[in-house]
Amino acid sequence: MSIFNYFLKKEKKTSASVAKERLQIIVAHERTKRQQPDYLPLMQQEIIDVIRKYVNIEKDQVSVQLDNSDDCSVLELNITLPE
Repeated sequence: MSIFNYFLKKEKKTSASVAKERLQIIVAHERTKRQQPDYLPLMQQEIIDVIRKYVNIEKDQVSVQLDNSDDCSVLELNITLPE
């Protein structure tokens, strides 16, 4: 019966398949970074520095994204402020 169980059991995620999925996520993340302008990380740090003058926040509480569509570019800034 163990041979039948081998063929009937559901596919387990092997460490190789999990590693492959993680690598795909990393590659996708790096591709989005490549499309961003070089000044964006510096701009994000400067924005964080200005906000820190008034409110105590961490770096991970600020998200800066640049969306390009057709003939328009949109700079999106999301800040999680403490209550």
